[in-house]
Amino acid sequence: MSLVIEEAIDWIHSRLLFGSRPGLDRVETLLKKVDNPEEKVPTIHIAGTNGKGSTVTYLRCMLEELGLKVGTFTSPYIEHFNERIAINGHGISDDHIIRYVEKYQELIKEMDQESESAGITEFETLTVMALDYFLEEQVDIAIIEVGLGGLLDSTNVVKPMLTAITTIGKDHTEILGDTLEEIAFQKAGIIKEGIPVVTGNIEEDAFVVINEVAGKKHSRVYRYEKDYKTEYRHPDKNWGEIFDFYGEAGKLPKVKVSLLGRHQVENAAVAIQLFYLYCETLQINYTDRDIYQGLAKAKWPARMEKISDEPLIILDGAHNDHAVRRLAENLKKEFPDREIHILFSALASKNIDQMIALLRKVPNVHLYLTTFDYPRAIELNKMEHFEDEKTEIVSLWQFGLGEILEKMSADDLMLVTGSLYFVSQVRELLLNLGSGDEG
Repeated sequence: MSLVIEEAIDWIHSRLLFGSRPGLDRVETLLKKVDNPEEKVPTIHIAGTNGKGSTVTYLRCMLEELGLKVGTFTSPYIEHFNERIAINGHGISDDHIIRYVEKYQELIKEMDQESESAGITEFETLTVMALDYFLEEQVDIAIIEVGLGGLLDSTNVVKPMLTAITTIGKDHTEILGDTLEEIAFQKAGIIKEGIPVVTGNIEEDAFVVINEVAGKKHSRVYRYEKDYKTEYRHPDKNWGEIFDFYGEAGKLPKVKVSLLGRHQVENAAVAIQLFYLYCETLQINYTDRDIYQGLAKAKWPARMEKISDEPLIILDGAHNDHAVRRLAENLKKEFPDREIHILFSALASKNIDQMIALLRKVPNVHLYLTTFDYPRAIELNKMEHFEDEKTEIVSLWQFGLGEILEKMSADDLMLVTGSLYFVSQVRELLLNLGSGDEG
């Protein structure tokens, strides 16, 4: 008897029991059982501490302007589970998920009985499902976002034609290492022999490591601010950023992205450089208009996303201290004169004290610290030492949301930030309340 979609997704989630387990043995075993789709799907592989998701989206939208069929594998999801595996922005269908789950259940049951391949994780299972789907649907190109690190991430089974590393920051230090150099080495694990790698705005110490790995792999490095660069102009009057791009093909003036934040300029630049290299490699004709239109159309939920104008409500999944540092910079530059009310929660594994300390330094800020319904969410008592006149502890985030909305004046700003899992829960409620549109 065929499964229903809820049962199929529950089965996928049941693999969460095995956590995150770096290594390629299990994923390679399952791939072999489904005839190795990773060897037949053309891919672009993107790693980085932050900026991966928006870079994937920018690149997808530009490639779509060429009329291509573009697969994307991203995580986590914001609105629907199916969006993690998508083609041209449309999530995989329920019917496909059910069919793949029914196909994999028996295969994984066999694997669980072998000690070497037992315990394949949810993310590993989804990696195989994505590659299987992209092969079946005959995508022109699949853009694959690394889950964690790079070297031992399950996505590192792909045979990419291009790779990129967007940023390097301290996150998942218990797995990737305590220093930027150690983390950079893990991210650089996606670099393949002779395959070009595009690097974003990366600190020198981390870049040296990436460059060394690329040298050993005979891979050409395209470095931000050296081989391609941007010149920031100003925020767009509606929403987003305007900048000039400079690369081997010359200057692109007044490029617009519809996501807010200076770091989005850097993410878009990585995507433009990848777009150029892709077209050059396959000798595809493109116009500047493909770039302008693709970037202008790109949307990425919960990344400096404005969901209401009156009152002004922004959602941003700044889920580690590297992302929070960039967020704090954006708030200071973009909203210097507004009172800012921040509702924050994160996973217990993150550097919570550092993240909160960075948010507290933003001028005119009032912080509401809370928890949410998720297995690894931070406990309230771990944040109590921050409580003072500008920082409150809120037992239920729904109460905090209501309190902020009640207190806000017309000129104030509400920001919901922290874990993407948290932000997506708040986002769903706000949109259901009809408190604003998604523009």
